Amino acid sequence: MLQLLEHVDTVRREVGRQISRKHKSEWGQFMTSSTVAHFMASLFEPSTLQTARLLDAGAGIGSLSAAFLNRWVSSGFDFQRVNVVSYEIDANMRGHLARTLAAYPGELDMDSSVLSGDFIEEAVKLICEGKRNFTHAILNPPYKKINSASRHRLLLRQVGIETVNLYSAFVALALELMQPGGQIVAIIPRSFCNGLYYRPFRELILSKTAIKHLHLFGSRDRAFKDDDVLQENIIILLERDAPQGDVTISTSTDDRFFYTETYVYPFGRIVFPDDAGHFIHIPTSPENNEIGLSPLVNCSLTQINLQVSTGPVVDFRLKEHLRQMPEAGSVPLLYPHHFSGGSLDWPKQGIKKPNAIMRNDATEKWFYPNGCYVVVRRFSSKEEKRRITASMVYPDAFNSPVLGFENHLNIFHCGKQGLAENVALGLSVFLNGTAVDGQFRRFSGHTQVNATDLRQMKYPSRDLLAQLGIWARNQNELDQETIDRKIASITWPKTTTSKTL
Repeated sequence: MLQLLEHVDTVRREVGRQISRKHKSEWGQFMTSSTVAHFMASLFEPSTLQTARLLDAGAGIGSLSAAFLNRWVSSGFDFQRVNVVSYEIDANMRGHLARTLAAYPGELDMDSSVLSGDFIEEAVKLICEGKRNFTHAILNPPYKKINSASRHRLLLRQVGIETVNLYSAFVALALELMQPGGQIVAIIPRSFCNGLYYRPFRELILSKTAIKHLHLFGSRDRAFKDDDVLQENIIILLERDAPQGDVTISTSTDDRFFYTETYVYPFGRIVFPDDAGHFIHIPTSPENNEIGLSPLVNCSLTQINLQVSTGPVVDFRLKEHLRQMPEAGSVPLLYPHHFSGGSLDWPKQGIKKPNAIMRNDATEKWFYPNGCYVVVRRFSSKEEKRRITASMVYPDAFNSPVLGFENHLNIFHCGKQGLAENVALGLSVFLNGTAVDGQFRRFSGHTQVNATDLRQMKYPSRDLLAQLGIWARNQNELDQETIDRKIASITWPKTTTSKTL
């Protein structure tokens, strides 16, 4: 049977080479390698059921069903009978899927159905009919946005599901099709863990299942490397109607799982009890997440009277008002490329983007008064080790009463005014700490750093930020090691005295 799974993997690679990147993107279609499929099947917990009824939606060529069946054949499950129900809308894939399932020995007490219907449409029908009798689901669902006015969105609303992507729709439907105790293992983008749009999906998961296991890959491009997919994916194990207990978190360097670390965390470390947004945090090791437990890093931005907003200047909408270099009647326009290594380089020569924007009636409402601000780039590249990189904006750098901030920056401000300099400097130092970047990664798998995500983080008090700013001003050099050592010293009261601040 292991040889069969290897054969399926060979077919996967051959089929993958024949499918254009455009087709994969249009269908949200990225196939699962045998190593990932084998790992996913291994996550299902032991069961006393005599018959397993397995759902594989978006089954492709059948790699996941094959991995589940291989575990059963090798005595990894005690089922007497297995019924596989697989959905695949692509006719070419469906042919391979049928051959995969037909290859299992006839003496097995097994039957399988290969269905060509639209899974969302068929699942909604089953849910409305009260047919919720699957015991297991193993999923690599399609990854594609759902238009708010589309037929799929309207169908999902019929069964109380509100979500924005096919992958979360497939998981939500599978959840609704599970009988009590039913288990779902899925490989999906990590994007559902945070953000406003996925909040209803998170609430559905948290209200109807227990999160049992979460697996992270060390690199964003490893889960579907054959398809060149740059997307941070996780593998999740859910159990329908089970009490929520501790959560197992595992990480591997890549999709071969040679080097895997596993830790167990209380659920309160995964979803914070006081978090109205129900963000799902994924700590990677106990040592790297101490800041999340610090009693001195426990303030919301509202509590310290600070705000963070996305830069309001959308350049293509104000194109006629942009200027390559400053001129009479213009004001500074700041982009991410004006900030490097925490320092400001403005105006910047020899760049394609403008350095200034005209101040007039059409642009006036988009400006901030000149002052002290902290800015964080919204996007990081795949080569960068950090997601959060903060820089200071000092008022004396500009001979202008107002400033323009382009849309790819996040700005920390106080009621759309500048910050006190010591508070701003302390905030910048705090945000540039390695521990803070690690804390952010616990709930965000995006390359994008949204203002919403920054609002969800916890911060030191305003007084502590000001003291951190005073300390920073007295340093000859602020390298990463010095910043990290200082933040560690203020994280826990037992290592902190008023003199050190």
